[in-house]
Amino acid sequence: MSHSHDHHPGGLRWRMALSALITFGFVVFEGFAGFYSNSLALLTDAAHNLTDVLALALSWFALRLAEQPPHAGKTFGYHRVGILAAMVNSTTLAVIALGIFYEAYHRLQSPSPVAADILAQVGAAALAVNLLTAWLVHHGSEHDLNVRSAFIHLMGDVFSTLGAIAAGIGIWFTGWTWLDPAASVLIGLLILWNAWIILGETLDILLESTPRDIDMDAVVRDFLGVDGVMGIHDLHVWSISRSLRMLSAHVVTADITISEGARIQRQLHERLAHNHGIGHATLQLEFEQCASGALYCDIAGRNRDAHGHHH
Repeated sequence: MSHSHDHHPGGLRWRMALSALITFGFVVFEGFAGFYSNSLALLTDAAHNLTDVLALALSWFALRLAEQPPHAGKTFGYHRVGILAAMVNSTTLAVIALGIFYEAYHRLQSPSPVAADILAQVGAAALAVNLLTAWLVHHGSEHDLNVRSAFIHLMGDVFSTLGAIAAGIGIWFTGWTWLDPAASVLIGLLILWNAWIILGETLDILLESTPRDIDMDAVVRDFLGVDGVMGIHDLHVWSISRSLRMLSAHVVTADITISEGARIQRQLHERLAHNHGIGHATLQLEFEQCASGALYCDIAGRNRDAHGHHH
């Protein structure tokens, strides 16, 4: 059978490295501009941009490591490294957001004068840089949570800079310096929301949860729709990475020949890959139901029973 593994061309790693270099160069410039103009929004954006550099570097390393072949000690390879990178990235986003809220609170209590023209101009330059780097990383983010976490970092910066530009224009026309920390709070909320989404997906994968876009009822219907399949149990669906889905199941058939069993397995593999994006399925054909007859059997219970028999 064919396996739908993640494919990360060297071009993606190159674009990620280029994005990290461009972003780092701009962080230095934006940090100086933030100090000079006394703008929390610019300093906030520079801090977020710095974490983008770290996130891109971590994602680049995870992509490189994921390409290593599986071996006896890592039979699934290193695909989960990307999930761990996504978890680290989402956690840093949450910490940054909390730091932004803390600093913005103090700024709102005692507003400071802000050089609105510098805030708006540097914000516009930051927007151009962030759009460029987000575009460079976007390809591949749909199917890889690691790359997506890096992309979310960069898109968070796009909205951050939009907030900084809006604050600069607002202060320019009204003189309301509280718009600067207010913009930072909105940016922080957006960052926190994105971090929560990524963290939720990484936890789902690490907990071996069924992928959110998999309809288990539809999977069962596809199994039972194959001629010769009489039942299914011990069904498990999980993810190694966002796009590498796994399935194992016991398929009940009549007492058939090996060639007939191979036909059933081939049709099931085709349906799972085409209808559900599951490229790696382990199917055990049998003509006896498990003792409970449950669709999702209790693995822990079986393990206890097995240890009981041994003792």
